Amino acid sequence: MACSCPAPESSSPAPGFRRALWIALWINLAMFLVEGWASFQSGSVSLMADAIDFFGDSANYVLSLSVLSMGLAWRGRAAMIKGLTMAAFGLVVWLRAIWVAQSGLTPEPLTMGAVGFLALIANVAVALMLFRFRSGDSDMRSVWLCSRN
Repeated sequence: MACSCPAPESSSPAPGFRRALWIALWINLAMFLVEGWASFQSGSVSLMADAIDFFGDSANYVLSLSVLSMGLAWRGRAAMIKGLTMAAFGLVVWLRAIWVAQSGLTPEPLTMGAVGFLALIANVAVALMLFRFRSGDSDMRSVWLCSRN
């Protein structure tokens, strides 16, 4: 009797995925530092939120790189951890926004605009690079989801 179950997913990553993760990691780490510094200089919660997002994406890429050669179960666990950390980062930004709103601070718009535009360029470049890896195992899909968000 033949099994009609689908074949298990490949345990090896798509060609070029590791290299793309390394490039995305360095771009995101650089933008985390730039936006983190700019958020404190300008008083912008928006830049802080985006800096945290760049940090989260960097951590996402490090985690993906470390489980890349492991089995599907480990890559699936890594995807779950990524989802939980995204929720935690959102909570931090939400709490900071409440604090800034209550203290009445106003952000400096020129820094916000310039750094925000640089962040847009970085995000679009990484998204275009990772677009071809948007399907595959749970780790590859979670990289795409985190980067896209």
